[in-house]
Amino acid sequence: MEFLSEYGMFLAKTATLVVAMLVVVGGIVALARRGDGDSRGRLDIRHLNRDYDDMAMALKSAALPKKAFKQAQKEHKAHEKQRGKTERRRMFVLNFHGDLRAAAVASLREEVTAVLTVAQPEDEVMVRLESAGGMVHAYGLAAAQLLRIRDRQVKLTVAVDKVAASGGYLMACVADRIIAAPFAILGSIGVIAQLPNFNRLLKKHDIDYEQFMAGEFKRTVTLFGENTDKGRHKFQEEIEITHTLFKDFVKTHRPQLDLDQVATGEYWYGTKALDCRLADELRTSDDYLLQASAAADLYEVIYTGKKPWLARLLAHSGEALGRF
Repeated sequence: MEFLSEYGMFLAKTATLVVAMLVVVGGIVALARRGDGDSRGRLDIRHLNRDYDDMAMALKSAALPKKAFKQAQKEHKAHEKQRGKTERRRMFVLNFHGDLRAAAVASLREEVTAVLTVAQPEDEVMVRLESAGGMVHAYGLAAAQLLRIRDRQVKLTVAVDKVAASGGYLMACVADRIIAAPFAILGSIGVIAQLPNFNRLLKKHDIDYEQFMAGEFKRTVTLFGENTDKGRHKFQEEIEITHTLFKDFVKTHRPQLDLDQVATGEYWYGTKALDCRLADELRTSDDYLLQASAAADLYEVIYTGKKPWLARLLAHSGEALGRF
């Protein structure tokens, strides 16, 4: 009997391995047939009003007596029926979680395009923004995507629950209205660039470094060469030019700001940011959306880019193996 039990376990393990291999092979075949000709990703829409309704009914189910809960269900159905007959304004909710390269701009541009195909001037777009900034050109593009909303005369609200600094604030300042949580970080209207220089280390070990350029300022400062005062001066000049562009952009979209006060590269927490007019209201995005849901239909728009076939294969394989 012990032998039969062990043999049965061996067969079960073997069958599991074979099935897993078949899943992987099947995934490879399916992905190979499908190919990567279709480069479009997936657009997901969540009706946030329904999420709020579901949470409310779940709590009522736990807290109310059966009779009272049934009555609440009837009232909810009647309210839903009435709401379906009434034309309400719409609010589209986007999320931007920025890194140094502002990689999320790839999804943001698709989400903005999708929203603008249906948005009307009476609608509103709210962007839940979280970013400590990063590359100038990348965040410039992200801010330009939000400008597309303003250019179509659609109200734009930016909500900062944690941080919108430097490039993050470059995006936020485009909004008609900025709301911030009490301890959210805003500001850092400045530009920074830094790099180490290994020239003395190379000289110490008798290593030559050669650099060839066409154009005097093709490279102003370098990691391995010997930097010159002229190169440093030119690089600092480029930093100042970028800072001026940053300040001009902010001033255009938030003329109420005192740039001499806020464009020093410093940042402020929500309450102080409100005093500096970096924000218009102290409020969390959750509270803003919950209150808006009473009079508007809320739709969260999420674009997911298409992954390379190998990444999709690994994901599918992981899911399949996880079920065994």
